[in-house]
Amino acid sequence: MTTPRILRMSSLFVRTLRDDPADAEVPSHRLLVRAGYIRRAAPGIYTWLPLGLRVLRKIEGIIREEMDGIGAQELSFPALLPREPYEATNRWTEYGDNIFRLQDRKGADYLLGPTHEEMFTLVVKDLYSSYKDLPLAIYQIQTKYRDEARPRAGLLRGREFVMKDSYSFDVDDAGLEASYQRHRDAYVRIFDRLGFEYVIVQATSGAMGGSRSEEFLAKADVGEDTYVRCSTCDYAANVEAVQVRPPDPVAYDDVPAAHAEATPGTPTIETLVDHLNEAFPRADRAWHAGDTLKNVLVVLKHADGTREPVAIGLPGDREVDQKRLEGQLEPTEVEPFDEAEFKNHPALVKGYIGPGVLGEKGESGIRYLVDPRVVEGTRWVTGANVGGSHVIDLVAGRDFTPDGTIEAAEVRDGDPCPRCDDGTLQSARGIEMGHIFQLGRKYADALDLRVLDENGKLVTVTMGSYGIGPSRAVAAIAEGTLDEAGLCWPRDVAPADVHLVAAGKDPDLFAAAERIAVELSEQGVEVIYDDRTGKVSPGVKFKDAELIGVPTIVVVGKGLADGVVEVKDRRTGERADVAADRVVDHVVGLVRG
Repeated sequence: MTTPRILRMSSLFVRTLRDDPADAEVPSHRLLVRAGYIRRAAPGIYTWLPLGLRVLRKIEGIIREEMDGIGAQELSFPALLPREPYEATNRWTEYGDNIFRLQDRKGADYLLGPTHEEMFTLVVKDLYSSYKDLPLAIYQIQTKYRDEARPRAGLLRGREFVMKDSYSFDVDDAGLEASYQRHRDAYVRIFDRLGFEYVIVQATSGAMGGSRSEEFLAKADVGEDTYVRCSTCDYAANVEAVQVRPPDPVAYDDVPAAHAEATPGTPTIETLVDHLNEAFPRADRAWHAGDTLKNVLVVLKHADGTREPVAIGLPGDREVDQKRLEGQLEPTEVEPFDEAEFKNHPALVKGYIGPGVLGEKGESGIRYLVDPRVVEGTRWVTGANVGGSHVIDLVAGRDFTPDGTIEAAEVRDGDPCPRCDDGTLQSARGIEMGHIFQLGRKYADALDLRVLDENGKLVTVTMGSYGIGPSRAVAAIAEGTLDEAGLCWPRDVAPADVHLVAAGKDPDLFAAAERIAVELSEQGVEVIYDDRTGKVSPGVKFKDAELIGVPTIVVVGKGLADGVVEVKDRRTGERADVAADRVVDHVVGLVRG
């Protein structure tokens, strides 16, 4: 066994800070900078300092162990990639402004790799040609680049980040299912070892394509992803992937004919409902926002640069969830329908838009997509497309037919579970840490990856894609384990096992601490030793130890006169006085569990 090097604070390349960095938005970002793990180089781009790099490498080591354990083999592609493979899959265009493009001195186009499906597919195509070569699983751990419009939250959303991406290659769908399950099981083991709470949820595939898709989310209040779980069954999904269970069609034989009524001064749902209850009271109950049909206009910016206006119809008590909408349409971008767009579509009356003017066959020619709750027979109050006027008793399927449906409405706590009959949905926040897809044949078709099957027939290979963000995991683990004093790493990923502090000026303290550091190191224990002298007070050393967050803190201080040193559990705060001549064995026992 190689003896670990002792990291001495007197020479370690680290500078702890007492004040939070001005640009830090979340606790993990603040503490990773203050504790000397990372430094900002540019927006969304960070330098890994020695402590941070040690944590990152340990996370990568856990991932490698589990990936190698299922028979996956590691390789490494370049980050600088040619245009042609991405042109073949149309992602050179689809990625839009989200990739870094550049040209070499000869004018050839390249990109900095945001993901490597094309390269994995082509290398297998180049080397394998028979079903006998499959199944295959290959992976890499490599830096990726995406031109995030709004990099934020430190390592959680950056422009340069480390990814583990692996791909499976199988002859048929049964093989893909088995490969997917092997990867899924490996991911469970990886996340169990990383030491933070997580949840597995259904997800959308987005620009990646494919069918079955699941995300591994770290539970975190600062997470950008919202997910829901059922109160009764095991259903869990990212809100972007929630599929509303449509109600049954409703009989409408006795519904009066649709009629337009004057509703002056009602450009909002709230004012409309108030007016309805005053001017057109119902016998059975009061009108509410869910009785109205809100029509929201957006503009879709397609990958080829074309712009398409679209109307979205949804119950008036719901808002359009922008992220959910974008998740349905990715890689198409969604932009607001502004005043200039209204001028381009004079058939629309702002504030009073109704289905009568919408749809590809309507006067406006604007495609009309509705929420799944808008089913045949449902009756609505909606705009009459005349200023100060709404239509009452407008029935879906009788009075209007949309061009299709779209999952764009916000998902709320208390909504019915899409899977079971009794449960309701409850929401929480999370950080996307891993995403696994059954890609199928999208990339194999585009790049002509085929092999001969056992009958000598050429068949298209089916693929799975499996990603984990090691650099994001550093922040997610920090976010899930920190406390008011600083970072608090799980032992498997901590930059060291023990933070040893010589607290005082007596040379005997430093001599004893040095002996303990050396003996621990000889036992294979990784030690950060605060050997600083001079003007560095014990209080500063204690604060640095808490801030850096190594799992076990050993203090050689005043107790040494009585033959004891203090051993503290950083996570629980529990302290114990241990005999100085037994502390090495005691700490080794803690480290080895």
